[in-house]
Amino acid sequence: MINDHEALMGRIKENISDLKDVVARAELLLKKSEYTNDDGYLDGAALNLHGFYSGVEQIFKDIARTVDKSIPTSHSWHKDLLIQMSAELSSIRPSVIHKETRHCLEEYLSFRHVVRNVYAFNLKSSRLKELIQDLRVCFESLQREMNSFITFLEQIAGSK
Repeated sequence: MINDHEALMGRIKENISDLKDVVARAELLLKKSEYTNDDGYLDGAALNLHGFYSGVEQIFKDIARTVDKSIPTSHSWHKDLLIQMSAELSSIRPSVIHKETRHCLEEYLSFRHVVRNVYAFNLKSSRLKELIQDLRVCFESLQREMNSFITFLEQIAGSK
């Protein structure tokens, strides 16, 4: 019988694979926009940046629900969840991500808020390009740290 931690590991791995595709797609759309000088591609890139952080947040909510047994509910729950993932919960789990990764993810959380509240044609292309150029490094840090967290989950699953 599969336990909660094994199921969580499977979901995390699947989401990380999807995020890898999102990163590649955002980078491709940035290149297309530069090659064609068509800002329409930047709209698609913005949507992928939105999707990137939404996918990250889904992983974090899953961990909070399954391992921590607590998902923040305040008006600032998005930010609180990110902080929760960078905190060590000594009796439950190590930190899921390092503070440096939290800081880079905060940029994508903030941008997602902008995308949800501003028309695409009003987005600053320079900021969008900067976020896409930094995306792979942020994703690779997240991926390494999620792999470490999966190792922790494997130890927990093996001890039950």
